Amino acid sequence: MRCVLVSKSLDLRGYLGPQFIRAADRIEIISHPHEGPATDVRLAVAWHPPDDAFERYPNLQAVCSIGAGVDNILACPSLRPDVDVIRVVDPAQAQMMSGFVAWHVIGHQRRFATYQAQQREQRWQRLGLRRAQDVPVGILGFGEIGRRVAADLALLGFPVMAWSRTAKPAPQGVRGFHGAAGLDAMLGQTEVLVNLLPLTPETKGILNRKTFARMYRGGYLIQVGRGEHLVEADLLAALEDGQLAGAALDVFAAEPLAPRHPFWRHPRIVVTPHDACEVSVEAIGATFRATAEAIRAGRRPPHSIDRERGY
Repeated sequence: MRCVLVSKSLDLRGYLGPQFIRAADRIEIISHPHEGPATDVRLAVAWHPPDDAFERYPNLQAVCSIGAGVDNILACPSLRPDVDVIRVVDPAQAQMMSGFVAWHVIGHQRRFATYQAQQREQRWQRLGLRRAQDVPVGILGFGEIGRRVAADLALLGFPVMAWSRTAKPAPQGVRGFHGAAGLDAMLGQTEVLVNLLPLTPETKGILNRKTFARMYRGGYLIQVGRGEHLVEADLLAALEDGQLAGAALDVFAAEPLAPRHPFWRHPRIVVTPHDACEVSVEAIGATFRATAEAIRAGRRPPHSIDRERGY
């Protein structure tokens, strides 16, 4: 079996490293574009593939992402509807994301941004303490990562709510919501909103003026989903009129963020360079091997996404 590495923005061979290449049991790894025979390519590893990436591989059966997100692969015009798309599930990634989100939730609760500003002004002024139980957190997206984030925040004492498209069982200390009515109900009780949604046609632009207006006034946004979830002008307006007190943004519609973008210098926005967490090469390798084994055995690979739902 052959596997092709496909990306227009990343040297996948260099990113994955020689250990990954050597660990590909009985699989020849080639890079795209490849001049040799393409009919024996049954597996691909991809990240932001070019539009024509999969045209040359008529017997392709599965494409593995190198991350939990697969929207960049699903958007490729040459991806056939019968090809399975595989996402990576990495418990270590969920742990990293949970720590990142908790840092920002606690920062909002304890007013750390205000204290940093006061330090620059050499101003000694206590702001008063808020208990975690007085800061309700709503989470958009309740998959593997969302469940870990919700459970960890609940252990820290925050009232945690989580929303998903359809009903899902919630861990102890977390209230689950689903559907359009559930989204409205959760937002109406939310001070800190954490976005962990996959990007689909239904979720694009979900972080907008109407969403912010439903939250508690003086709320906070933690955006770690996809850049296209956020309507940037609506966020700036919500910060300007005080509906939101601040925002932590790790993902953007255009990356890297343009030098003149207003987010860079906004006093109530924290910008990080899409670095909240990452999938380990070990987890990518395990997903890759499991996918190859499934193809050899004539089974559908584990962690195949639902193409209609987009995740």
